[in-house]
Amino acid sequence: MMEYLILILPLLLAWLLDRLLGDPAWLPHPVVAFGRAISYCEYVLNKGRGRFMKGLIATTMLVAFAYLSTYVLLWSAAIYVSFWLKFVLEMVLIFYCLAGTTLIREVRSVFHALDCSLEKGRRQVARIVGRDTQALSAQEVRTAALETLAENLSDGVIAPLFWYVLLGVPGMMMYKMINTLDSMIGYRSKRYRSFGCFAARLDDVANYIPARLTALLMVLVSGHPSLWRFVLRYGKEHTSPNSGYPEAALAGILDCRFGGPHNYFGEEVWKPYIGKNARPLTTADMQQAVRINQKVETGMILLVCLILFAITNIG
Repeated sequence: MMEYLILILPLLLAWLLDRLLGDPAWLPHPVVAFGRAISYCEYVLNKGRGRFMKGLIATTMLVAFAYLSTYVLLWSAAIYVSFWLKFVLEMVLIFYCLAGTTLIREVRSVFHALDCSLEKGRRQVARIVGRDTQALSAQEVRTAALETLAENLSDGVIAPLFWYVLLGVPGMMMYKMINTLDSMIGYRSKRYRSFGCFAARLDDVANYIPARLTALLMVLVSGHPSLWRFVLRYGKEHTSPNSGYPEAALAGILDCRFGGPHNYFGEEVWKPYIGKNARPLTTADMQQAVRINQKVETGMILLVCLILFAITNIG
């Protein structure tokens, strides 16, 4: 029982902190440091010949560093200082890895900004999407926000918890590095196509199970398990091997349509439609989507606790 409590208490406390605080802007965040390291590597290496190999080496080194540095930090804290320092560090790092509350706040802010003006809505959604937003219509702004809400439920909550079960806190930090690499260099644009190719494929592997687990949990908490057929039908239509599944789950729950043409760095990228009902999206849709996200997050925390309880008792 003590081993089980050591595993779940930092997790539960970190989750409660995320629900209360989100990601305060004044608090230093390790993902910012990840981003600076990635930017530096990209600036130095993404030029000349052999860009794919350079990207592969840089990605591998950064991911290994994220895992090993976290492992050494926690091990050193326990060995050379105290168990309680390790406990606090684990709690803080798990808190950093969970992004559910901040994501919900950002999506709510997009819809509230649109109530003021289209230009404010475009500026607000630009904070959470990688596509160009200057020419988006109000419907496209709402669609982008809800697509991101679904996709990042997987990236920002379910996947980190999945990797926590497999590899502990170092695994969560490793995943955050992989995900940050993909969000910064994992594009198919001319600039990143070669250098970021390996990072994008690694992110696909890291999210393969979490994305489908996210969609399954969304369908279950919606109370309409028959929607799983809709998810299987449309999830594979997405250009990403993973993002389409949580997006399809939300499109099915809301009975709406996602996808269509997006603009990334001046290049148009066509994403297949998910769903058929091209109806206008509303604030009520956002509120329903937020409720689904919160239920899935809570369900995943309970699932992780049950899995860890089983593991510790079998051991």
